[in-house]
Amino acid sequence: MIVSARVKLLALMAIFALPMVVAWAMVTLQWGIPEGRTAHGNLDVELPMLGEWPIDQFHKEDASDWVIVYDCGQQCTEDADRWWRLHRALGREAHRLSRVRIGGDGDALPGEHVAHWQQQPDWTTDGRVWIGDPEGMVMLEYPSNIETALVLDDIEKLFKMNPEPEFSPLDESSRALSVEPAEETRHES
Repeated sequence: MIVSARVKLLALMAIFALPMVVAWAMVTLQWGIPEGRTAHGNLDVELPMLGEWPIDQFHKEDASDWVIVYDCGQQCTEDADRWWRLHRALGREAHRLSRVRIGGDGDALPGEHVAHWQQQPDWTTDGRVWIGDPEGMVMLEYPSNIETALVLDDIEKLFKMNPEPEFSPLDESSRALSVEPAEETRHES
């Protein structure tokens, strides 16, 4: 059976055009597009920037870090351990997250910074957890009874959707020292 050149050309054009037609139909007709969101926390957070919270200090390890902030409640020791374990579960991505504990009397766990409310706002309760982006905006909010695995899942998704830059800018302390080339000495004979 001999297939004409025109039929081959039309088949080739259909192969490349079909995905575009299907995508256009999906967007126009809202067909096959998932409607639910995948975050486990509250995405509609209207809180002040983390740096504006009424706490005595706010500290991050690095300016490009994401932040997990939790209001340490009655079970402060358990909460601190829980979020420390979450931080460790991030593995090689753990350096991208800073932990800030608000309240509690115990010493800070490794990698944790402790702050205290200067005046406790009405939008918080004991055990509440927030995830903040590197600029300090609160992205997600969780109730005190949230499963740790769900928060870990959200953080991993955030890290995947916001990859770490390949090259971070050098700060003044890590700049290489410039070395002046040595002057050539001339020996006259």
